[in-house]
Amino acid sequence: MTRSNTPKQLRLIIETDDFDEAVRFYRDVLGMAEQPAFATEGDDRVSILNAGIATIELATPTHVRTIDAIEKAPTTPGPTLRIALEVEDTEAAVSSAREHGAQTLAPATHTPFRTINARVQGPAGWQVTFFQELETLEERATREGFTTDDDRPR
Repeated sequence: MTRSNTPKQLRLIIETDDFDEAVRFYRDVLGMAEQPAFATEGDDRVSILNAGIATIELATPTHVRTIDAIEKAPTTPGPTLRIALEVEDTEAAVSSAREHGAQTLAPATHTPFRTINARVQGPAGWQVTFFQELETLEERATREGFTTDDDRPR
C-alpha cells in the first residue's frame, strides 16, 4: 500500500436489533460523540460515533486467551467481538457502564503491559475492554518483551 492510500479512519459496523439500546450505551454511556450520518426513513437507522484514534489489534487465539487470563475475564470458545477503548480512568469507566446496566466481565486489573484493563458486556454481543495507559509508548519500547512482530523471535 502506498502512503497516499493509507487509511484515514477505521470504522466498525455493529449490526444490532436493539438500535436504541446500542446508541444509548455507546453514545450516552461511553461518551462517543455522534456525527451526522445518512439514512433514509423508517427502520433505516444509523449512528456514526467518534471513538477517537483507532488501531487494529491482530492477535492469535493463544494471545487472546492470554489476555483473557490477565484480565481475569471468562474465556469463550470461538471468536468474540471486542472493542478496546483507552480511557483516563478504567475504574470510573467501568463504574459508569455498570450504572447504566452493563455487566462487568472482568474487574480492573494491572497488566504486565503497564495498563489497567477491565471488561464489560456491551449490547449486540460486543465486549468492551477499558484500558488506562500507565506509561508512554516511548517508555514501553524500552521494556523487555515489547517489540514489533518483525523483531520478535520465533
